[in-house]
Amino acid sequence: MLDTIYELYPAYSALTLSLALVLGLVVGSFLNVVIGRLPVMLQQQWRRDCAVYTEDTKAQKELDQQPVFNIATPGSHCPKCKHAIKWYDNIPVVSWLLLRAKCRNCQQPISGRYPAIEILTGVTFASIAWFFGFGFPTLYYMVFAALLIVLFFIDYDHMLLPDNLNYVVLWLGLFVAWYGGPVSLHDAVIGAIGGYLFLWSVYWAFKLLTGKEGMGYGDFKLLAALAAWTGYQQLPTIVIASAFSGAVIGIALQLIQRNKRGQPIPFGPFLICGGVIALIWGEQLLNWYWGLVRI
Repeated sequence: MLDTIYELYPAYSALTLSLALVLGLVVGSFLNVVIGRLPVMLQQQWRRDCAVYTEDTKAQKELDQQPVFNIATPGSHCPKCKHAIKWYDNIPVVSWLLLRAKCRNCQQPISGRYPAIEILTGVTFASIAWFFGFGFPTLYYMVFAALLIVLFFIDYDHMLLPDNLNYVVLWLGLFVAWYGGPVSLHDAVIGAIGGYLFLWSVYWAFKLLTGKEGMGYGDFKLLAALAAWTGYQQLPTIVIASAFSGAVIGIALQLIQRNKRGQPIPFGPFLICGGVIALIWGEQLLNWYWGLVRI
């Protein structure tokens, strides 16, 4: 059965890449919804928890009377005029182009980030299919990539790395290692523990020296989750790549926006970039480094 599937959908085939691209575009459209709504849902939940904890019955009643808001409800609508979006205006990338990046109802501009995330997801899924063909590695790497895209943009927008997403990345990485992935379960567990403890130590050292918080706890959990996928051997690669990219972009932002010096920037996107670099080129980078050391 599996042999027949691999014959129908081999790696590098136009059919496999096309299916992966279309799937990525559709999933990317869904990721846009998650990126936009999940932070609002979390804020509502935190307010509700706070009201329950403080026994504020008035606040609880007000929150209970609010309309339902989740990933599925309300349906897709224009953020400006609230007009419901028809299915034919919600086709990934195509509808944005046909509408000339404007709402059909109010003619207000539609951000180009929506099709950009759809294209990013589509190209990412097609690249994964290119390397792995049709099989289980393709499936779990696609899920991994989708989670990282959501985490990247939520942290970029809100400086927030939701625990529920970090934990899914972590447990999925450990499951893949247990199932027989490229990283052993032993290396994945040590990587997760080491990743969390490393940034936890940096956080407390910085706080003791300066009295300020240099990062959030979500960064610890994200590094732990990434190291579960790469193994502890790639922890230095993730840290160095993320720190280097963060320093370069941070300096660039200070030079461009001099009036905003000292403004915090999210570290999650840089950790994700470092994790992707380690996952794809980590072994080559480590071999290159050890080659230099031996010279």
